[in-house]
Amino acid sequence: MWRGLWTLVSRAARGPHSPRLCTRQGSGYRAPGSGATIFALSSGQGRCGIAVIRTSGPASGHALQSLTAPRDLPPARKACLRLLSDPRSGEPLDRALVLWFPGPQSFTGEDCAEFHVHGGPAVVSGVLQALGSVPGLRPAEAGEFTRRAFAHGKLSLTEVEGLADLIHAETEAQRRQALRQLDGELGDLCRGWAETLTKALAHVEAYIDFSEDDNLEEGVLDQADSEVRKLEVALGVHLRDARRGQRLRSGAHVVVAGPPNAGKSSLVNLLSRKPVSIVSPEPGTTRDVLETPVDLAGFPALLSDTAGLREGVGPVEQEGVRRAQKRLEQADLILAVLDASDLASPASCNFLDTVVIPAGARNPNGSRQRLLLVLNKSDLLPAGRSDLHPDLPSHLLLSCLTGEGLDGLLEALKKELAALCGDPSTGPLLTRSRHQHHLRGCLDALGQYKQAKDLALAAEALRVARGHLSHLTGGGGTEEILDIIFRDFCVGK
Repeated sequence: MWRGLWTLVSRAARGPHSPRLCTRQGSGYRAPGSGATIFALSSGQGRCGIAVIRTSGPASGHALQSLTAPRDLPPARKACLRLLSDPRSGEPLDRALVLWFPGPQSFTGEDCAEFHVHGGPAVVSGVLQALGSVPGLRPAEAGEFTRRAFAHGKLSLTEVEGLADLIHAETEAQRRQALRQLDGELGDLCRGWAETLTKALAHVEAYIDFSEDDNLEEGVLDQADSEVRKLEVALGVHLRDARRGQRLRSGAHVVVAGPPNAGKSSLVNLLSRKPVSIVSPEPGTTRDVLETPVDLAGFPALLSDTAGLREGVGPVEQEGVRRAQKRLEQADLILAVLDASDLASPASCNFLDTVVIPAGARNPNGSRQRLLLVLNKSDLLPAGRSDLHPDLPSHLLLSCLTGEGLDGLLEALKKELAALCGDPSTGPLLTRSRHQHHLRGCLDALGQYKQAKDLALAAEALRVARGHLSHLTGGGGTEEILDIIFRDFCVGK
């Protein structure tokens, strides 16, 4: 219903042949190309107690006065109660709180108005249609309010990304990371690095221009080299974060694996708090990979339930086992599940030998695959039994039936996921591949600086390095990159 309403309002405001009005001009912080005033429902769609409708642009004051006539504009940034009426017919629409934010002291940097109306569909649709009838107003595109804030220098590009992540945050760790990025942590770090490069570039160019001048300080190039070496170390540290920030944003891949009837599906249902997988005493119930996004101890994860690992008894189960083995190779973390009451069975021993023990061995690069061994069905063990197997790796006891041992498992998961996703409180994380790309480009350019035999080429390498940092914070991104970033926003933000 809301989508259909928005389409009607959009058509009425634009007219049959009106072009799309959201273009970017120039580079750096840009003013919107159209100068049009936009409006949208900014709060969630559907029935609610209060709905927020906002406008941004030069006609915002006129729109506010049109719907509240004959009253004057309210004092800036002060909520006032007003009767809203249709400017065409004079019909009352709602009694609402209105706010006036004259630019540049507003979210977008433009004149803005907000209407806090009652959240019924009829009220919201009436106010939206009334705004659509005001000359100079049109419905906003997705993310256009935030794009205008970026264009007017209210937000850097990394802060825009932090705002998008905050809107979509589903876990505590995601919220903390998004809020820190919105507060400018990553942008401030990059600007500090860019300032370092600017000083180094100034020293190199000063040497080029004034090397024969007696007034030039000694050691100018040495000072530039020292600053570049320090920056290389800092960039290397952030690039070696093993995609932690991206995992925090999109979720770590946690694969639940084990032999048939070990309780894998029961564990998936227990961790996801909903019946994702069918639980049955019949072996081979799960044939395909079942995935569900979950919040594990405050961290985002994509939890995958897989087929029991054994020699398939048919072509369908064999395909399920093949897919399970493929997911194990792709996993960030493996939850290896065994039946605590059946550890001596051939299936359990084979799983220990082929999955658990190899995962604990280090790879040639010195890392190892993260794995937690969970012994399920602890409720079937004799009371007081603790010596399950003398050669058994470190493990956790759990009963999916009674829930005993769940707290210990969640604590272990929290530690593993914190290592995989990073701790937002320790400093800025690289949450997008775009961040990695520009920092890698900056580091490569610094390598070219060190290898340059000519000072002019060395100076150019520093300019390229500084350009990558500028692109990261939004000082020269392409239109296509900006479109990708802003389309993650809903209409009205």
